[in-house]
Amino acid sequence: MRFFTAAAAASVVSVAIAAPTSVASPTATDVTDVYAAQATAKTRSPTSCVKGAAFDRYVSIWFENTDFDMAAADPNFKFFAEKGITLANNFGLTHPSEPNYMAAVGGDYFGLDGDPFTQVPQNVSSVVDLLEDKGISWGLYQEDMPYSGFQGFQWVNQQNGANDYVRKHNPEILYNSVAAKPERLEVIKNTTMFFKDLQEDKLPQWMFITPNMTSDGHDTSVTTAGIWLRSFLEPLLNNTNFMQNTLVLITFDENETYTIQNRVFSVLLGDAVPKKLIGTTDTNFYNHYSELATVEANWDLHTLGRYDVGANVFANVASQVGEPVRNWTESRFYNLSYPGIFNAAGEWAPQPVPNTNLRINGRTVLPSIQATWGHLQNETIYHGALEVPDGYHLPVYP
Repeated sequence: MRFFTAAAAASVVSVAIAAPTSVASPTATDVTDVYAAQATAKTRSPTSCVKGAAFDRYVSIWFENTDFDMAAADPNFKFFAEKGITLANNFGLTHPSEPNYMAAVGGDYFGLDGDPFTQVPQNVSSVVDLLEDKGISWGLYQEDMPYSGFQGFQWVNQQNGANDYVRKHNPEILYNSVAAKPERLEVIKNTTMFFKDLQEDKLPQWMFITPNMTSDGHDTSVTTAGIWLRSFLEPLLNNTNFMQNTLVLITFDENETYTIQNRVFSVLLGDAVPKKLIGTTDTNFYNHYSELATVEANWDLHTLGRYDVGANVFANVASQVGEPVRNWTESRFYNLSYPGIFNAAGEWAPQPVPNTNLRINGRTVLPSIQATWGHLQNETIYHGALEVPDGYHLPVYP
């Protein structure tokens, strides 16, 4: 495998984000600084109405560190499984948490093998670039995030001392292509704003919702996570401001037991799921890149030219967009990371460029990505959907 030259690698350094002169740094976590920033933080709730082939709204809700069988046995997660499609072979990408969140919106995790304060270079695009290209509104809702666009490592609950909000579970805040743009930060909000947007019928079409470290089961149990999910989601199932041809994915970032396959319990439900599929099980192979592939296929979006290209689209959507679901029997465990710019275990490698020549079902890589990276195609063999190094964990899609 070849990566691009040292001269090209020099162009991918992270872009520092200048702190506003009138308020504390957006990464500050000191209580006084955070409260000062709260007073000036701006929030937006843009909406849109772009029709999709299988759904018009997509909502992803992530939980933490639970083995498949444990989650499937919880009565509250089972309650939602009976209302939708259980994905029996959906896999996390690696351990621990942060690389899974990063990859789910950006199509790669660049070798990240921990949960540090991470800033993906500004020249790396994510799903929000694809959505904005087609005029599709998006937003993230993070429980206990202290203010919209907060970029700090964590936020400690001032009443009980719990480390409730963490940056590593907020996937788009990891990307400098988002964090460097105030208008994008303004739609990354606390879950309290979700209910305000819901009441005012101002929810976006693409949403990523993260419970806090208590509610997601990370610091507690799958029982606590199931109770939170039931209280949050069940009332929404009959709410017409939420259910507008909506597809909801309930999933986990990773399993708990590293010595077994990293299979995660996942359910698709909502009024976009055909009635004949309610209560069924889908045994096709998926991973966190399938979220990207499904959203792209549904709205006929461009791609990122990374692992989103070639990942299986969820079958209930694939059947409506003419996308093949590839047969894949997975024997690997998905417990290791590959070399990359964020690898802390001594396996550094240059940042790979997206493959701007990829096409999938007639869709091409986003033009702005082609403009940024297209001239480097002769200097690298991208390690994405078409090729992976031997011994690493990503499938070579047929």
